[in-house]
Amino acid sequence: MWTWDDDRRDHELEEKVLRQEEIYKGKLLHVVKETAHMPNGTESTREWIVHPGACAIIAVHPDGLIEMVRQYRIPLRQTFLEVPAGKIDAGEDPQVTAKRELKEETGYTAASWGYCGSFHPGIGYSDEVIHVYCAWELTRNQQSLDGDEFLLHAKAPFHEAVQAVREGHLTDAKTMSTLTLAWQWWQKNEPFTLPHIDP
Repeated sequence: MWTWDDDRRDHELEEKVLRQEEIYKGKLLHVVKETAHMPNGTESTREWIVHPGACAIIAVHPDGLIEMVRQYRIPLRQTFLEVPAGKIDAGEDPQVTAKRELKEETGYTAASWGYCGSFHPGIGYSDEVIHVYCAWELTRNQQSLDGDEFLLHAKAPFHEAVQAVREGHLTDAKTMSTLTLAWQWWQKNEPFTLPHIDP
């Protein structure tokens, strides 16, 4: 019988790291190369990005609108509609990060928070984990972006943003996964009833 967590033979796949070297360390990216002993007895190299982790937030207003941002992403030469998010500082509690990033990117603080889960956005090339939070009982404050950060503030109906993921209109993986986890959490916990029909 199939189960999603059947790990009885996972030990046959394990790669044992023999040595590691730093390839590059910049402001954003930290790349390492590891030599590992493969399950078949050979050696191979793996290059991957060391990442401190991040948080993404769905901030929900009483009318069912959520906070979003528009940001230009230079690798794709394109502007994306995204959820507020940001990197975790060293040793920082993820919820502290979430509160900081929500205020910096949208100007809002929240009196109530719910943890929706986490996901790994790039398991083939990074150890990054993104923690997802819902926030509500919002208060408007001052937006405080970093000096090299340029965002346009946006709002969208929560259920329509989820539908936009399903229809392929939103393609940022972070935003897609965050909306999916947050919507599932909200449907289960329902801090307050949204004034829209479920998608």
